[in-house]
Amino acid sequence: LVEGARLMEKSCLEEDNIAFEYAAVRNALYRGGKKIEILANFTPKLHYVSEWWKQLYGESEGKEHKGIFPASVDLTTDLHSMGQWIQEGERSIFETVLSVENVNHRLEVPGDIENLDGLNYLAGKRIDYVNKMAELGTRLAHVEGGVPNIRISIDRLDEFNIGELLYFFEYACGISAYLLQVNPFNQP
Repeated sequence: LVEGARLMEKSCLEEDNIAFEYAAVRNALYRGGKKIEILANFTPKLHYVSEWWKQLYGESEGKEHKGIFPASVDLTTDLHSMGQWIQEGERSIFETVLSVENVNHRLEVPGDIENLDGLNYLAGKRIDYVNKMAELGTRLAHVEGGVPNIRISIDRLDEFNIGELLYFFEYACGISAYLLQVNPFNQP
């Protein structure tokens, strides 16, 4: 965990600082009327990272009548309900998608001799493949519906990569709050 954070710290000190880019894009969207950021993930294991992210950004930026409202969704669980709102609701939102490239398990969709559900075209495919296609289709639909998207790619869910992600968000949060001209480190 610490090694991942340490590597991200080095990355955040380089000229091509991805945390600064994220903070700058968030603030440009905010100034353009996008007042709500929805952190979306397609991996249930990221649920509590999303909860932590809401707390971090909510208390760090939500001051002096400023700040992007942080919300999150667990997709595909929330796809029917919140996905509908994201795709066709008020256009005051943008979406940041946490995308996991490599999973640590292998589970395949079984076939059905009678193909009763018509889903045999998925037989032998990995659940991860189905999940990635759901993510891609959702992102495309949301962008087509007028929701700007930021995609954060995580190599895999392990301690190292989570350390990188946490440090990235903490660093970006500080920059983003300063761009809003609020102190992210005080609690009025």
